[in-house]
Amino acid sequence: MRVLATVLLLLLLRSAEPRRGPRSGAAQRGAGGRVRGRGRAQVNRRQAQECKEYMEAGEKYLDCQDRQFTTVMQDWPKDIHHLLLAKNKIQVLRDNMFSQFTQLKSLDLQQNHISMVEDGAFTGLSQLTTLLLQHNQLKTATEEILLPLTRLTYLRLYDNPWICQCALDNLIRTLQVPSNRNLGNFAKCAEPHSLRGQKLRKLNVTLLCADKDAGDGEPGGKEQGRPIKVTEATSMCHTYMFPKPLLDCSNKDLKNIPYELPSDIVKMDLSRNTIKHLRPKQFLLSKDLKQLNLSSNNLHHLGTGLLHLQELDLSNNSLHYFEYGVLEDLYFLKKLTLENNPWMCDYNIHYLIHWLKHHQGVSYTGLICSEPKEFRGWRVEDYVKTYNGDCPIDKQNGWMDTEQGGHVGMENNAQEEMVETGQMQGDGLPLPLRERKRKMFEIIRLS
Repeated sequence: MRVLATVLLLLLLRSAEPRRGPRSGAAQRGAGGRVRGRGRAQVNRRQAQECKEYMEAGEKYLDCQDRQFTTVMQDWPKDIHHLLLAKNKIQVLRDNMFSQFTQLKSLDLQQNHISMVEDGAFTGLSQLTTLLLQHNQLKTATEEILLPLTRLTYLRLYDNPWICQCALDNLIRTLQVPSNRNLGNFAKCAEPHSLRGQKLRKLNVTLLCADKDAGDGEPGGKEQGRPIKVTEATSMCHTYMFPKPLLDCSNKDLKNIPYELPSDIVKMDLSRNTIKHLRPKQFLLSKDLKQLNLSSNNLHHLGTGLLHLQELDLSNNSLHYFEYGVLEDLYFLKKLTLENNPWMCDYNIHYLIHWLKHHQGVSYTGLICSEPKEFRGWRVEDYVKTYNGDCPIDKQNGWMDTEQGGHVGMENNAQEEMVETGQMQGDGLPLPLRERKRKMFEIIRLS
């Protein structure tokens, strides 16, 4: 009986082992593999789809820039006002692609790979005012894409390889309507050769449907076919509209300020170039410009015409001093950054200190003497005080009245300090000047 029982037990174990072993091992490997694979895919998908949602000025933004998107996700919030999709991999804008975002006011699609826009791509966007399609691969489009956008006032289409032929006729005619003055500015033809470089808004539309054979020879001969060589800011720099309109021309190896600066830019970054001179009135048409970064160039001279500027960064340049009068237009300036310039502490530097003393609302940094050697490392303000301290007070007065007339203001500051320290006499003159005879008339220069 014991032998029989042992044999039966062995048979049972052998028959059960193949079924249990492979099934359990495969199950573990399969289940484990599926769980790990599904988990990894979900993590990747979640990382790709995470966008930054925030509120600014009472409006909702969805920032999905630079996240490898190829289309719009259906689970995004529908009540957003601004959708930022720049720097993704979208290639085609399909019909009704954005129709769920009925409250959308601005749509940023620049720096994708968009080569086609279907006629109904923007259906439902009746509130849209700003559409950015620059820096893509668009060659043609029809006016149908703009029909749903009844409130569109700002459209960017430049830096696309537009083929200026019959298919583009209706869109170009729409852009050229006088009331559409901010639609398609700076966009240019890439083909055919005879129209290359011409702006869509200024193109003679009668040339679009000319015979292909005559395209390269009519009209204008050689001059008509020659590409425009003028460098424009919009074609070589990137534009960002949110949170503030920014023109980013940093690190572009620029030697001069680009031509045709957009008039609606608020912030401009021209840092890390090789610009040497800022000529007068180069920013005169940029009336909305508030912040200008010119750091890390090779600036030697500064021009006038920065009327509305509030912040100016001139650090890391080659400035020795400011020529007299260049700062007089900066009525609204609040911040001036001047570090790492070889400031020359001589007579020429006085104008800058004088201007800063009379514009107390301007905060500034970085005014340290580099030359001459005996003043190296000094604060420029301390140098100017020492310079004035070596002159008799009456001689300082004569210098102030005759040289760079605005310097009279230094005397006024000195008088204010004497009033605070109780050194003023009854006639209102400081002690060194109390014997000075009053003049019947006094000329005052307003700075």
